[in-house]
Amino acid sequence: MPEPNVVHNTFTVERLLPQTPERVFAAFADPAKKRKWFAEGHSHEVLQFEGDFRVGGTELTRYRMSDKTPFPGVELATEGTYLDIVPNQRIVQASFMSIGGRTISTSMATIEFVRNDIGTELVLTHQAAFFEGSDGPKMREDGWRKLFDKLASTM
Repeated sequence: MPEPNVVHNTFTVERLLPQTPERVFAAFADPAKKRKWFAEGHSHEVLQFEGDFRVGGTELTRYRMSDKTPFPGVELATEGTYLDIVPNQRIVQASFMSIGGRTISTSMATIEFVRNDIGTELVLTHQAAFFEGSDGPKMREDGWRKLFDKLASTM
C-alpha cells in the first residue's frame, strides 16, 4: 500500500501562567507583543510579520531559515485567518504553512484562556493536515511547546 499523501493529526498543549487571562490574551492580540514570542528566534530571520487581529483578519509571517537549520536560506511562511475571537476567552485561527512557496500543511488552532486560582490555563487544540515534505505532527507539537515556553518567559 502506498504511503499516505496526507497525515491528519490533533494535539493539545496546555500551560499554566500566573498572569490574568486579559494579560495573556493581550500577548496574542497585540501584534508587537506577539512578534516577540511568536516570530522572533535564533534559527531564522523575520522577513515579515503582520497581524490584523479581528474576525476575518489575517496574520502573515515570513522567515528565512538560517544556516544552522536543515533548510538554510529557504523561506518559510504562514498565513492565517481569524475565524472566531472572544476577548480574554478564545481565539480560533485557520492557517497554512509553506516552505519555498509549496504548501506543506493546513491547520486550525483553537486557543482557550481559562481563568483559575493561579492565573490562566492556556489550552491550544491544534488540528492539521500535513502534506509531503512537511515538518509533521511531532515537530509541530514540539514547536508549539517551545512557543509557549517563550510566551511564559516574556510575560
